[in-house]
Amino acid sequence: MGVFGKLFGGGKKVSKETVETRGEHAPDLKIPVDEKFTIYFKKNGGKFIYCENFSEVSQALHNIISENDWQQRYFYALDQRLKERFVSENILFTDLRNESEVFFTTCEHLIAHNGSILVCSNQIKGKKLSELPSNLIVFATTSQLVDSISQALQLIKENYGKNIPDNITTLKHFQPTAENKNDFLSYGSSSKNVYLLLLEDY
Repeated sequence: MGVFGKLFGGGKKVSKETVETRGEHAPDLKIPVDEKFTIYFKKNGGKFIYCENFSEVSQALHNIISENDWQQRYFYALDQRLKERFVSENILFTDLRNESEVFFTTCEHLIAHNGSILVCSNQIKGKKLSELPSNLIVFATTSQLVDSISQALQLIKENYGKNIPDNITTLKHFQPTAENKNDFLSYGSSSKNVYLLLLEDY
C-alpha cells in the first residue's frame, strides 16, 4: 500500500494531536517509515506531493511552476540524469547558479526519523546548502525512504563500494520554526522552500 493509502485508507492511525503535541525528545512514533517521513517532512515545513506514476509527477511539476510563475525561469540543476529524464517537460535548465532562483535535484535518501533529505556530491557537487537557491524541487522515489541516517549511510556504502561520494549532508530545516531556529546542527545552512515530488516505485 502506498504512502497515501496508509495515511488515509488503512494502517495504524496516529492522531493529529499526538503528532503536534509530542516533545522533540519523545520516543519515536511506532508507525511505518513512509508515514513517519510524511509527518516529519511536513512538520519541517516541506511541501509534499505523492505521485503514483510519472504522468502525475509531470502534472505536479507543471502545477508548481504555474503556482510560482516560473514558466520563463531557468532551473538550476547539476544532475545530468535528472535533466535527461525531464527533457520532454519544456524546462529551461542552467548550470549557472546566478541564473536561477530554483534548484531542481534528486537525492540519495529520504530520512523518516526526522523528515530530512540526504544529498551528496551526486546532487550538489561541492556546493554548500547555503549556496543553493532558496527554492528547491526534489524528485525522489518511495524506494529511497529509510528510517535513519545511519541506515542511509550504510546503503550508500553498499551501493557505491570504494567510490563513496563526498559532501554528504542532510537538508532538514525548510523554514524557521520555534523548534529548530536555535538548532546548532543547522549552523551554516539556510532555510529553503522545498517541494518534494515522490514517485511510487514499489
